[in-house]
Amino acid sequence: MNYNKRSIRDIDVAGKRVLCRCDFNVPTKGGKITSDKRIVAALPTIEYLIEHGAKVILCSHMGKPKGEWKPELSLKIVADRLSELLGKEVIMASDVAGEDSKAKAAALKDGDVMLLENTRYIKGETKNDPALSKALADLADIFVNDAFGTAHRAHSSTAGVADYLPAVCGFLVEKEVSIMGKALADPARPFVAILGGAKVSDKLNVINNLLEKVDTLIIGGGMAYTFLAAQGYAVGKSLVDNEKLDYCKEMMAKAEAKGVKLLLPVDTAIAPSFPDPIDAQIPVEYVDCTAMPADQMGLDIGPKACAQFAEAAKTAKTVVWNGPMGVFENPTLAKGTIAVAQALADSDAVTIVGGGDSAAACEQLGFADKITHISTGGGASLEFLEGLELPGIACLQDK
Repeated sequence: MNYNKRSIRDIDVAGKRVLCRCDFNVPTKGGKITSDKRIVAALPTIEYLIEHGAKVILCSHMGKPKGEWKPELSLKIVADRLSELLGKEVIMASDVAGEDSKAKAAALKDGDVMLLENTRYIKGETKNDPALSKALADLADIFVNDAFGTAHRAHSSTAGVADYLPAVCGFLVEKEVSIMGKALADPARPFVAILGGAKVSDKLNVINNLLEKVDTLIIGGGMAYTFLAAQGYAVGKSLVDNEKLDYCKEMMAKAEAKGVKLLLPVDTAIAPSFPDPIDAQIPVEYVDCTAMPADQMGLDIGPKACAQFAEAAKTAKTVVWNGPMGVFENPTLAKGTIAVAQALADSDAVTIVGGGDSAAACEQLGFADKITHISTGGGASLEFLEGLELPGIACLQDK
């Protein structure tokens, strides 16, 4: 996939109606937004379009209404918050590319902003229905995708519209694609990737793809126990993906053949069982990964592994991290994830963090400004690391 895409800087938007796909899938409680981070992240693109005289038509999904009109998933609260942030009224359409949207889009003046209703209120959205794509396209002259979080979905509002309109990226997508694209295509070396998370099966293709590109691959989280089991170690009651043992052996052989250093944790935090509830106080011991008791399970990397992984990150020039090192939701079992976040914050390398828990760790610890780039898309950044073509990026014009 070509990562060198045209952006809103490369086209003239003055006087044009611009349909801009944003990620306004914000968390809400009791009809109120609990975090407006995604709305704030879209502001640079929206403000640029306003300043350059575009007639701005915003669209997004929220939640999973599955083609039904659910009032609790209306984007009206987003329009209200966006009006406050922009200091000007955001006109709210009562439908998605229907009569109200058409009338309001036609009446827009240069610099006006309107927001369509939740795109997933229409069943055809997630099926990339050409009729919906065409109806959305008929509202505008130009399509801008600024929603990296949904770029791995071939939906009407993320990709289908580009069949009918010239399509470019906004600043959020431009940053994602340029930084992550360069890291994968032409990284400063040594290039280190750190993968965590529970299951090997979730990261099968990521591991395979990264072994073609990195100098060191670090594996932590629940995945590590399947790799340790594949090496013949007893891992007690730890999470093991038994069907993936042969795959792990293949990947370790591939790493050796390619001269890639594959690091597994040398020690682990153990407890008799998974914490229930998740934040329960549990007694934790640390043991070497080669000496795990049969009645215990591994739930986080240990202090030696923290030092081992931090040392590898320290010598790197590019580091990509996706997935926690342990049960991050439990403070007792978050130490490994915190140590990795700290190592990246202390590093002089280009540091890229993707995936919900890894990103949350960096933000909660106050390290966000010390990381080169925190990806806004969990599933999209994972597919990016797999080397897959993302429909919402592929549909954009190449430079």
